[in-house]
Amino acid sequence: MSRGFCKRCRRGCVGRIPKNVNISKVPVAEALVPFPVERAPPIELDLAELEAMRLVELEKLSYDEAGMVMGISRNTIWRLVESGKEKMISAFFEGRKVELHRVAPLDHSPSSGRSSQRVSKERDPEDGTVDRED
Repeated sequence: MSRGFCKRCRRGCVGRIPKNVNISKVPVAEALVPFPVERAPPIELDLAELEAMRLVELEKLSYDEAGMVMGISRNTIWRLVESGKEKMISAFFEGRKVELHRVAPLDHSPSSGRSSQRVSKERDPEDGTVDRED
């Protein structure tokens, strides 16, 4: 099972930057296309919304358990699930394409200096210092 982080972005200039979430499964599909094809603009489903719906609806985890798996609060899980359900239902009734909004994976290389995780120095008795992610 591949595991990584999803870097989310805000949809405007107001508010704080959303917290990165843990994503345990990345879907193979890029989009769901309705039949017959509509010319309306597609609906973008965030990867975090899809993961929250998968954990709560498919894996039958509680909101608390899903929050612990994704590394975010229970209330954020609830908002992600509600938003994802709303988008999926409106896409079916309006006949619109659903596209998965993917964000580039986070760069965890030491040279980038933009890692979302804390990196602490740990002393290794054999060969000096070793970086370790918390």
